[in-house]
Amino acid sequence: MPPATPKPEILAAFEDTKGFMPVDEGLALYAAAVEAGALGLPLLEVGTYCGRSTILLADAAREAGTVAVTVDHHRGSEEQQPGWDYHDPEVVDPEVGLMDTLPTFRRTLHRAGLEDHVIAIVGRSPQAARVWGGKVGLVFIDGGHTDEHASNDYEGWAPHVADGGLLLIHDVFPDPVDEFTGQAPYRVYLRALASGAFTEVSAAGSLRVLRRTGAGV
Repeated sequence: MPPATPKPEILAAFEDTKGFMPVDEGLALYAAAVEAGALGLPLLEVGTYCGRSTILLADAAREAGTVAVTVDHHRGSEEQQPGWDYHDPEVVDPEVGLMDTLPTFRRTLHRAGLEDHVIAIVGRSPQAARVWGGKVGLVFIDGGHTDEHASNDYEGWAPHVADGGLLLIHDVFPDPVDEFTGQAPYRVYLRALASGAFTEVSAAGSLRVLRRTGAGV
């Protein structure tokens, strides 16, 4: 059976939204979200930015009758700060002088007609993970790229992945030349495999899809 694909209007909304995920990885994310949605549990994302990937998770959640949850402080990750390659001055709040992607994200959901299918948690990932009480069908780690942030995201959220659920890790770059952008996610990916709790299902570009097949993290 071929993997599920988003409707043309959903894919168009994804492509029109600020963000860094290419289409092939987006399609793999959507297919995984549809599969995980069959568990009837929330689909959770760490790292919202402007909502590019949230669109795909939200549409998959809508189709499954569940909800997408997305966690972000909306002040930008390390490489999005002023002076770095991924900084976008259009998402800086002129009043406080800091990044604020929340208004852009809300407009993204409104334009896509997906506001009713998303719960947005505005705050730090470790704090949100500590108060999260239930299981989820999918965790998509796409937050900060330092070892501290990537490890916190994994340690905080991977325990919530239900049996048979999926753990997705973005920006996995095995080449040491990508130390700043992808080595921390790569190390988390290796840790997940070494734990015995997760088994790799597929890969698309820098996206890795793993399934919970054992206990622990």
